[in-house]
Amino acid sequence: MSLSIIPGAEPWSVSGNSVGVLCIHGFTGNPGSMRGLAEASAAAGYTVELPLLPGHGTVMEDMVPTRWADWSDAADAAYQSLAARTDTVVVMGLSMGGTLTLWLAAQHPEIAGIVCVNPAAMAPPVELLDVLRGMVDSGEQIMPGIGSDIADPDVSETAYAGTPLAALLSLAQEGIAPLADRFSSIRCPMLLMTSPQDHVVDPAASDFLAERFGGAVERISLDRSYHVATLDFDKDLVEESAVAFVQRVAG
Repeated sequence: MSLSIIPGAEPWSVSGNSVGVLCIHGFTGNPGSMRGLAEASAAAGYTVELPLLPGHGTVMEDMVPTRWADWSDAADAAYQSLAARTDTVVVMGLSMGGTLTLWLAAQHPEIAGIVCVNPAAMAPPVELLDVLRGMVDSGEQIMPGIGSDIADPDVSETAYAGTPLAALLSLAQEGIAPLADRFSSIRCPMLLMTSPQDHVVDPAASDFLAERFGGAVERISLDRSYHVATLDFDKDLVEESAVAFVQRVAG
């Protein structure tokens, strides 16, 4: 495992009041994509945790052997640590971070609310999964990267340049697919923010999630942003809306 973290990809934590906010980054990304949301939450007085998921934020080779269980275990550990220090927790996630946010809400019904930004919430078609399995079975490890899908030409994400195939297959098969059956059991309120022009996660995934979700759903369209909306033209809207949501659901 590499010990060198990409500058700006460090995990981040701040102590605040009795309301905790857990922020979770996306697949092949790192905490840099969620730092603005984390800092906005801290500025509102909340206790914030922004973990670095296993295999991320260093070099791509570190991510190749990681799987859904590694990321979900890390997310759960971060939640348990935050919940032990606060009275109420709200979880926020981008992309795969949104998948992990939904998984945590299914695991922990005591969570006060969740914020999902362009969540990976709908499993890929069977045909695409078959292609991925074939590539992995043939020995292929990496395909072109999916990071930095951002409309603002002056902003880039420090995500990996490639996508580890076996890790992606694990996310789809072990993470997203079984989770869809649990959406109706999640009762906490959700703020769901979606970019209509997303070149990584089909915006239809948000519709799929909203139709099956068991709690109250508030939706916001991020019309000026692509997938990494937390760094894009709508980042202020994302941060302001998320903090206002925490204030409503957690006090």
